[in-house]
Amino acid sequence: RNQINFRPCYSCVCDPRTVLGHSDRQTWSSQMDFIMSCVGFAVGLGNVWRFPYLCYKNGGGVFLIPYVLMVFVGGIPVFFLEIALGQFMKQGGVSAWNIAPLFKGLGLASMVIVFFCNTYYIMILAWGLYFLVHSFTFHLPWASCSHEWNTPNCTLDFSRASTFFSFRRKVLRLSGGLDEVGDINSHMVLCLLATWVIVYFCIWKGVKFTGKVVYFTALFPYLVLVVLFFHGVSLPGAVSGIVYYLKPDWSKLRDAQVWIDAATQIFYSYAIGLGALTALGSYNRFNNNCYQDAFVLALINSGTSVFAGFVVFSVLGFMAAEQGVDISKVSESGPGLAFIAYPKAVTLMPVPPLWAVLFFVMLLVLGLDSQFVGVEGFVTGLLDMLPSKSYFSSVRREVVVAVCCITCFFIDLSMVTEGGMYVFQLFDYYSASGITLLWQAFWECVVVAWVYGADRFMDDVARMIGYRPRPYMKWCWSYITPLVCMGVFLFHIVNYKRLVYNGVYVYPWWGEMLGWALALSSMLCIPLTIVYKLLLCKGSLIKVSVHLFQTSYIKHILADQLG
Repeated sequence: RNQINFRPCYSCVCDPRTVLGHSDRQTWSSQMDFIMSCVGFAVGLGNVWRFPYLCYKNGGGVFLIPYVLMVFVGGIPVFFLEIALGQFMKQGGVSAWNIAPLFKGLGLASMVIVFFCNTYYIMILAWGLYFLVHSFTFHLPWASCSHEWNTPNCTLDFSRASTFFSFRRKVLRLSGGLDEVGDINSHMVLCLLATWVIVYFCIWKGVKFTGKVVYFTALFPYLVLVVLFFHGVSLPGAVSGIVYYLKPDWSKLRDAQVWIDAATQIFYSYAIGLGALTALGSYNRFNNNCYQDAFVLALINSGTSVFAGFVVFSVLGFMAAEQGVDISKVSESGPGLAFIAYPKAVTLMPVPPLWAVLFFVMLLVLGLDSQFVGVEGFVTGLLDMLPSKSYFSSVRREVVVAVCCITCFFIDLSMVTEGGMYVFQLFDYYSASGITLLWQAFWECVVVAWVYGADRFMDDVARMIGYRPRPYMKWCWSYITPLVCMGVFLFHIVNYKRLVYNGVYVYPWWGEMLGWALALSSMLCIPLTIVYKLLLCKGSLIKVSVHLFQTSYIKHILADQLG
């Protein structure tokens, strides 16, 4: 391949490193900044409120078998691929796919997904901020049924818990359906605005500033988790909750849904397919050992999930014991755990406001770094797409970040109406679901392994870290991971179920179509970009192929020369 002459390309630059993108790009002040940013982004609310519930539902400790297996055949290979790609190309989630120009739609798809995530994920932070503000009182508002928003059905037991009515009627002011938009909740608008302002000032100055902020946002939740753990295990009934969490049910290993849940949770909690990991990796030093980083970060991520289960189920065990019910009656997943089950448990503890404040501060900080790193990934991809000598390239970063935050804020206003929860669920179920992430991860592996070349990419990694990763990584990219992704993807499609909110409200057909439009808006980026590039190119098939794959060859040859 070194005999191929690409002299015209060399004549357009003074330094080959400029073509590789290694010249003037910002880098992290220290490698720990990168580690903390990845921890802050990938370790989020899903580790705390989703994994423990899946573990309990899918056989307790037995669930760890498919989970760990999926970590090594799905999570780590794609996690490493995205970080290494960004580090080698020194570009964000879109431009990094210049290694295979025909498949640049992969970058566009990741931008669409992360934009949707940035839009709806922050609503959880707004709800958390609302609960946090109302926790600074001796009598927690959701501890009783004596408020104007309660109904005669409200009781202090969990079946009709006061926290349920507080969240549903006071915070959400929930209407009857998606077609009943209703009024805007002014209190939630203020909380939403406050969270977006915080996000803006966390990332407006770039990665050097963000790298410092993330030390607090990534580490503080662990401190609170440890405090909540020791408090939780000291409560009566905690041991029963932990046993319920880990009690093995070996028959579950024969259930295909258990393996599907394990794979879906890995791609969800590792933040794969969003382009943000590629953006974070692009700020690394060229010789950073990203291979080692991938395993360290995977250990932290999965370890956090398992530890969070002890924190959650020790408290749920206590609540079940206090109310004399089976723990299955109080176990929740997602927002139900954060804003109904756990707040209810807090009211049964000594000094409820203290534990409420600690819990919601942890919730807020845990989600905050996932949010602002996600926005950082989107902004990085956007800035890298701008032509270097265009008018837009001269626009200050602060302005671009502000425009992104303001745009998302106005979209979010639809989620602070009386029908806002239905909109939120629509985004959550379709826009960044297992289907879209699995589709994205499948194509990432296929393009790197079969279009760019797995051996070539292994060589590129060796140039960065000084040695080739173990062959297992190449086998995963080429065969195992794509098969896992496509298998789980097809399982989701075949077993597709219509979106139902709270087990009662079935979304109308037009709401379902809107949801699929959100999902397809990212998934179709890949085939549509391929068709567009093929139609754009003129000439024989050979000339078209050379043009569409030329960039990847040039990059590789330049890397050869740079050693």
